[in-house]
Amino acid sequence: MVLNAASKPGFRGLCVREVQKSLEESAKRLIEDKIEAYGLTGEFDCQRSRIVTPGGGVIAFAGMQDHTAESIKSYEGFDVAWVEEAQTLSARSLELLRPTIRKPGSELWFSWNPRSASDPVDSFFRGLTPPDSAVIAKINYDGNPFFPAELEAEREHDRKAAPDRYAHIWLGEYEPMAVGAIWDRQTLHEHRRSEPPDLERIVVAVDPAVSSEAGSNEHGIIVVGLGADKRGYVLADYTMKGAPRQWADRALAAYDRYEADALVIERNQGGDMCKAVLTAARPGVPVIEVHATRGKHVRAEPISALYHLGRVSHVGTFEELESQMCQMTAAGYEGEGSPDRCDALVWGLTELFPQVVAPKPQPMHVEPMGPGGWMG
Repeated sequence: MVLNAASKPGFRGLCVREVQKSLEESAKRLIEDKIEAYGLTGEFDCQRSRIVTPGGGVIAFAGMQDHTAESIKSYEGFDVAWVEEAQTLSARSLELLRPTIRKPGSELWFSWNPRSASDPVDSFFRGLTPPDSAVIAKINYDGNPFFPAELEAEREHDRKAAPDRYAHIWLGEYEPMAVGAIWDRQTLHEHRRSEPPDLERIVVAVDPAVSSEAGSNEHGIIVVGLGADKRGYVLADYTMKGAPRQWADRALAAYDRYEADALVIERNQGGDMCKAVLTAARPGVPVIEVHATRGKHVRAEPISALYHLGRVSHVGTFEELESQMCQMTAAGYEGEGSPDRCDALVWGLTELFPQVVAPKPQPMHVEPMGPGGWMG
């Protein structure tokens, strides 16, 4: 922001937060420090509520929560709008800001530490259809050539003392939202792979939603494989909303893409209809039906144990799936809606690792002995 203003007379920049109750909560102090560090104090006029830039430009500061569709129009001639702590930006604010910065050659900048895949800024830039004109960079401490020794000591402390928070604070991973979650970001990150080994078996697991209405849950569709090393690998997330034939076609596309051995489908919600939809779309396709007799979190616990034993890796990053996983606790799911992606994952890995959920042997019933012990 400072270098743009110094090199472009008349430059106008806007520093944005979702909520800005005072200038102390803005980036103003940070920008003033940069002006001083670059030896440019003579070219900028740092006033109480704004900074006047060379050539009569300005750097202004605003909280989006204070603006309406009408009041935000006053910034339409600005060159750059920088949204700091953008993970807190609401969907309403994002919708207001985007069409406001419209000057030819203008830019929108967003900087944030991801909390959840459902945060509007994260969904917009790292969802299924990011803007064609976007430049998206993930920058961590190890990409900072000026990373100070003081922060390195803090990082090393968190790595040892707060492993459940480490990946969020230092690696830009999503925040584990649920207290007592049975999965954690650090474990997922430590075992992540870029490529799977040779796979002995691949299945596409489907957790269909009850309906296909606009507000319905998603149809969880997850591809998992068993490696020659006897470890599990999460290969793809094809989850979607839609009518039964649509999810069937998408599950079959995943089946073909990964040359899977079978489709695993939960039949609780749709009964025989679930299998019928798949076989109607592809007669003869191998379908394994599973039936839930226990709660979601109970089924998930033995699978989460495999992760903690280092026996499952994600091939790549699956933001929405991992967010659901890290909101599953021993008491139930703490997130919004239904964890359809996580449910599908559990069904798929249960099929690949049946031994981890095998029924426990019942204790043998022994008749009580009569008086005198065994000789009585």
